[in-house]
Amino acid sequence: MAAPGSEMEAAAGAAPEELVCAQGRNRKAVLCQRCGSRVLLPGTATFARRELFLPAMKKKTALMGNSGQDGDVLQDHWLVEDMFSFENVGFTKDVGNIKFLVCADCEVGPIGWHCLDDKKSFYVALDRVSHE
Repeated sequence: MAAPGSEMEAAAGAAPEELVCAQGRNRKAVLCQRCGSRVLLPGTATFARRELFLPAMKKKTALMGNSGQDGDVLQDHWLVEDMFSFENVGFTKDVGNIKFLVCADCEVGPIGWHCLDDKKSFYVALDRVSHE
């Protein structure tokens, strides 16, 4: 028999159970898909569902010149409320009122999104990172 609420969560499209603990935080470390650098430690982010557009993955230098036309609308993210919670992340220059998050080691991204109007919301797309 399924745990109480699990069927409803699955129907609502909840995050994979192996990645999210009962408190809604990341069970595993969040890593860069390209170089494996650690972005977040376990338990430092909360699962959040929000539609955000991220440009296609590129090196930071190529990303800066991107007109933003090619990319993906992603829905599942890790929400980080304090930029100092990151182990390893870089930020692009402002693109309007947005900064994109990139891996600080290999500079590939964006792996996430930050609106300058909201100082406590940093989103890391689950589809743009790996977990360990």
